[in-house]
Amino acid sequence: MTLWSPTPESAAASQLGRFAAWVEERRGLPLGTDYDAVWAWSTGHLDQFWADVATWFDVFGGEPPVEDDEVLRSRAMPGAEWFPRRTTNLARLALRHATDERPAIVSVRETADGLTDPHELSWADLRGQVGAFAATLRRLGVQRGDRVAGYLPNVPEAVVAFLGCACIGAVWSACAPDFGPRAVLDRFAQIEPVVLVAVDGYRFGGREHDRRDVVAQLRDSLPTVRTTIALPRLGDELPDGALAWSEAVADVQEPVPEELPFDHPLWIVYSSGTTGLPKGIVHGHGGVALEQLKQGGLHLDVAPGDRFSWYASTAWIMWNIASCSLLTGATLVVHDGAPGFPALDAQFAVAAACRTTYLGTSAGYLSACEKAGLRPGDDHDLSALRGIGSTGSPLPASTFEWVYAAVKPDVFLGSLSGGTDVATGFIGSSVLLPVVAGELQRPMLGVAAASWDEDGHPVVGELGELVVTEPMPTMPLRFWGDADGSRYREAYFEPWPGVWRHGDWLEITPTGSCIITGRSDSTLNRGGVRMGTADLYAAVESIPAIADCVVLGVEQRDGGYWMPLFVQLAPGFELTGALVAEIREAVKREASPRHVPDEVVVVPGVPHTRTGKRLEVPLKRLFQGVPPEKALNLGAVDDAEVVQHYVQLAQERGVR
Repeated sequence: MTLWSPTPESAAASQLGRFAAWVEERRGLPLGTDYDAVWAWSTGHLDQFWADVATWFDVFGGEPPVEDDEVLRSRAMPGAEWFPRRTTNLARLALRHATDERPAIVSVRETADGLTDPHELSWADLRGQVGAFAATLRRLGVQRGDRVAGYLPNVPEAVVAFLGCACIGAVWSACAPDFGPRAVLDRFAQIEPVVLVAVDGYRFGGREHDRRDVVAQLRDSLPTVRTTIALPRLGDELPDGALAWSEAVADVQEPVPEELPFDHPLWIVYSSGTTGLPKGIVHGHGGVALEQLKQGGLHLDVAPGDRFSWYASTAWIMWNIASCSLLTGATLVVHDGAPGFPALDAQFAVAAACRTTYLGTSAGYLSACEKAGLRPGDDHDLSALRGIGSTGSPLPASTFEWVYAAVKPDVFLGSLSGGTDVATGFIGSSVLLPVVAGELQRPMLGVAAASWDEDGHPVVGELGELVVTEPMPTMPLRFWGDADGSRYREAYFEPWPGVWRHGDWLEITPTGSCIITGRSDSTLNRGGVRMGTADLYAAVESIPAIADCVVLGVEQRDGGYWMPLFVQLAPGFELTGALVAEIREAVKREASPRHVPDEVVVVPGVPHTRTGKRLEVPLKRLFQGVPPEKALNLGAVDDAEVVQHYVQLAQERGVR
């Protein structure tokens, strides 16, 4: 079902429409506003495409002009060398909009009983604070390549610290303050930071969470940290010997960004760490700047005058991506608090209060609003809202339809699929294309994405592995501490050397649109038929009695195959025979008879990674007899206590 379509006028007026017209004139290519034609050119001529993106967005300061032959010195994967003769700095690019009279950041914070009014930080004030923080780092002896760690919630100060690091060529890395000490140390101990920027606590869900003891443990356990910069949120007390945040940004001054090699490290982000120590993924200044200007400007159509938000914690790559919306000249909207506090519609309330034009969130949040029967468009003034983005998991077709019925009938809704690994999307949205319920529109520009069968052949109209056959500027520079690159190659370039295998099931439809059905490494396999989990979840989660669920496909030692569905019931419901029958019928009807689980098991909850993904693979490993300490890392789980229930179940029933 088509829910939204561009007009010829809107397509031509969009940033991508204008970019395509410029390329058409510049290169004599017949592109028009045909997205598929632009994509084919962008992936078939990477040198031309990325040279033109760099020129269009003035990534290198305009002089000398960007030539095609300087884009890629090597196309190897891994190991592609992008713009080897060019220098840039992401902070310079993000702060060049300071003459704009609109604010740079608008922030909202949770209080004990609600949310604050929006607070605005001007571009001039942002520049001044970034300049002050960068000067403080220099005064503290921080050098290019040194790591600065942030233990911070989603607050403007985190953006200031990140950009201050980028100014001087220091490498930023963050963890959210809901992480306990073990989970933080699993990440920060690897990278040996010299400065720790830490909050004393945070508010979430109407409660205060004191983190002073955790910060003390981090300081004791990170011997390389020379200075702690303390950001008080719950009180005025500072740790012994710490520098107050207010002092670190007191000497307001113009920032002096250093020109850095294109591939100079910008930040270190982390894999989920569900099956071992989290991998530190290193991305570079130039690659991130190019990709985020492309994604924000050409795909999401975000420009100066827009107000952009993506609900995220600092532990999720979407925080990094949202912060990079400053590159487009948009105002960044920052929401510090629980996603559904003081009421489930909180994200829409923030969007209304901040006059947000593009609201990014998770598929889980939108589906929860749908299930609760909310009608945000009736309850809030969303007249400024032009676009909504969803990621984290597949967005069900019913939720697409709910957005257009209950939020706004003319909004541009995009479901996106990417990864922390590349700090961008593989499959995304474009205002040149119609929005169809349950589908992602296309592979993104410059992303040579395809669906391959197990023999490495492209397939259409059936499930295959999501692969990328040409390099992208934000493919990791390396994994931290992976001296010989072996962990990097094992993670993405097996079984097909030179081809990125992401680990998602992708179906490319005959019309060119895309459907992501879940992780390929958690794939269900009934009688040799491979099935993603997303269709089953969409069917089960439509039942009011089900609060959450997870399905596993467990290959057993005796050659059998056990496919249980674990369900967390909504308050007031019991697992009766009638409910089991309803679940089975819904799965059979909405997914397929092969998706029907072998049994339905009640559990107290469903564990997820801290970015909201179900722990399908680690739980499967438990039921295959892998010891808990090897199957998963409890520090990477949102509710470690719930995991113990599965450990006990696995001991009782898992190995056969």
